[in-house]
Amino acid sequence: MPLVTLKDVLQPALQGGYAVGGLVTLGWEDMRAYVAAAEAEGCPVILQAGPGCREHTPLPILGKMFRHLAEAASVPVVAHLDHGYTFEECKIALDSGFSSLMFDGSRKPLAQNIDETARIAEMAYAAGISCEGEIGFVGYDNGEASAGTDPVEAQKFAAETGVDAMAISVGNVHLQEKQDGGLDEDRITAIQAVTGVPLVIHGGSGVPAEQRRRLAQTTNICKFNIGTELRMAFGQALRTAVNADPARFDRVSILKETHDPVVAAARRVLAALSG
Repeated sequence: MPLVTLKDVLQPALQGGYAVGGLVTLGWEDMRAYVAAAEAEGCPVILQAGPGCREHTPLPILGKMFRHLAEAASVPVVAHLDHGYTFEECKIALDSGFSSLMFDGSRKPLAQNIDETARIAEMAYAAGISCEGEIGFVGYDNGEASAGTDPVEAQKFAAETGVDAMAISVGNVHLQEKQDGGLDEDRITAIQAVTGVPLVIHGGSGVPAEQRRRLAQTTNICKFNIGTELRMAFGQALRTAVNADPARFDRVSILKETHDPVVAAARRVLAALSG
């Protein structure tokens, strides 16, 4: 089916009490596996190109890859720019066929974040695609510390930017390898009390799967970004394939063996979010 926007999949999730997986891609092998997993589960999927992915493969190529997979898929697929840091980068993604832009101004002062996010949202909506923004900073495991989202600032941000989805910082951390985190549910409740916009959790790999499932069903969190958990599944499958035959050197035959394990890992993620 044709590529869809972020709004196309998040509004039904908001009304239906479930969440959609924003699965972070690094290349053809994982994005193909994510779509296969979504088809097996009968649910939509958001393919996300983050900074690491874009450093490896240019945005115009990624746009074509995402669109190729979407057009052949039996479920809705969103082509999403994850953590776009500049207007120019977001414009390139739009011109490359992406159906959703995430602008990350979370390190900037509130007024600047609002102004820049609103400008990118206006560009996105004029082109018929979606925009996600971030208020409050989501930190990195063993790196930059988080700055939690202030509900008052979140209300102002949502109202003045008009974003389709709002990423928040509520105890989530990027790049966690273990599910020993857990989100601040009181802060989530306070944020959703003052805005009806779909909420997004970055760093979803560190959130216990059961909490993901419950919050998807009972709150306005409609999108969980999952990257590290799936990269770990890919890495383990690749390591097993390489070690199984040290004499083998053809990368296509090796990479084929990552497909089924990554599909299985992605299916577990998607099944928990959809209830």
